[in-house]
Amino acid sequence: MDPAATAQPPRLLSPTYAATTVGMFALCAFVAFEATAVTTVMPTVADHLDGVGLYALSFAAPLASGVVGMVVAGGWSDRRGPAGPLGAALLLFSLGLLVCGTAPSMEVLVAGRVLQGLGGGALTVCLYVLVGLVFPPVLQPAVFASFAAAWVLPSLFGPALAATVADRLGWRWVFLGVVALVALAAALVAPALRRVSVTAADTPFPTARLLWALAAATAVLAFELLGSRRGALLALAVLAFVIAVVSLRRLLPAGALVAARGLPAVVGTRGMLSAAFFCAEAYIVFVLQERWGQTPTRAGVALMIVGVVWAAASQAQSRLGRRVSDRAAMRWGTGLVLAGTVALALAVATHLHPALAVASYVVAGAGMGFGYPRTGVAMLAASSDADRGFNSSALSIADSLGGAFALAASGIVYATAERLGTDPFLPVFVLAAVLAVLGVLTAARTRPAG
Repeated sequence: MDPAATAQPPRLLSPTYAATTVGMFALCAFVAFEATAVTTVMPTVADHLDGVGLYALSFAAPLASGVVGMVVAGGWSDRRGPAGPLGAALLLFSLGLLVCGTAPSMEVLVAGRVLQGLGGGALTVCLYVLVGLVFPPVLQPAVFASFAAAWVLPSLFGPALAATVADRLGWRWVFLGVVALVALAAALVAPALRRVSVTAADTPFPTARLLWALAAATAVLAFELLGSRRGALLALAVLAFVIAVVSLRRLLPAGALVAARGLPAVVGTRGMLSAAFFCAEAYIVFVLQERWGQTPTRAGVALMIVGVVWAAASQAQSRLGRRVSDRAAMRWGTGLVLAGTVALALAVATHLHPALAVASYVVAGAGMGFGYPRTGVAMLAASSDADRGFNSSALSIADSLGGAFALAASGIVYATAERLGTDPFLPVFVLAAVLAVLGVLTAARTRPAG
């Protein structure tokens, strides 16, 4: 009998890949934990450090700096492989944790959050590059599904864990306690890095692209801060939006902003998925409390259910593997997000039972789980050694800024509707549905050109 015929297919937790899989999953989870769980303790932090005025900036700072980290890591990975940028990302992320955990003032804590964002953004890109170098194509959907789960789980259990740590040990340990865990996860990934062989590319570092990233990060931050203001400040927010869009044209593959066929549409699909879903997520708990009188705990159950469904849908697409093409998975995913956001808008508009609003958002969560991981697989399939880092960076930038723009726009829509004395929630969910329509149209163009 032919030994090849009886060979077992590769598995993520086989001896060859187990340590790398666990280490990469853990690193993803730690970045996600610091992005979501600190929400629970930040009010205490701001009060303790007498920095309530910088409360919003403590969340905006890592988002902005993360884009810069993504660009640096992408260019560095294309030139020298992922080992160097991954090491730098881990150092910056850990240093940010240490600065936050020992911060004597809110200003210092915000500086630490900037370092966290730089490291976290770079780390995400490096892990994407490493997937393409270490894992065979048949395992890549499963790897990205594990990344999705690594982001979902902290949103389920992270806030409660952070609150417990802050109550028992103090809020500083929410930051400091992660440092040792990051070092342990890095040790698990290190052997795979040593096995990777990448030919150094004799290409200049993309300095211009880094400057565009800085411009985009600054503009998005200004848009977030000024978007809900009036008069001249609102005009400045519009200017910031224009600057950010111009910058994005330099940071994404050509044609990504107009959904050009192939890779540009894949990157655009990732951005629209994040924009539609997270626009709705920011207000689902809020509307359940304000419109239907749900307690915060009961409203929070909605996010827990969505997280579980997202993870389950990610595993489902992974098990289907190549039986469902990347394009089909992205089309199904965006379609489900559209169905969920439209149903949610209808539930809000007609004052249906809150369970129907939650069920609608669960459908959107299933769409994210099914389509979101395949954007990474499709991106890698369309990349080569020369541009894998750039494309990985672009996918992460589209993800981050897509959600950021949508959240900023939803804040403007909400504030405007409130000033006009109309229902402020319905326009937000209509905005999410419109973004989901754009996602469906973009996903339809992900077939490679030619």
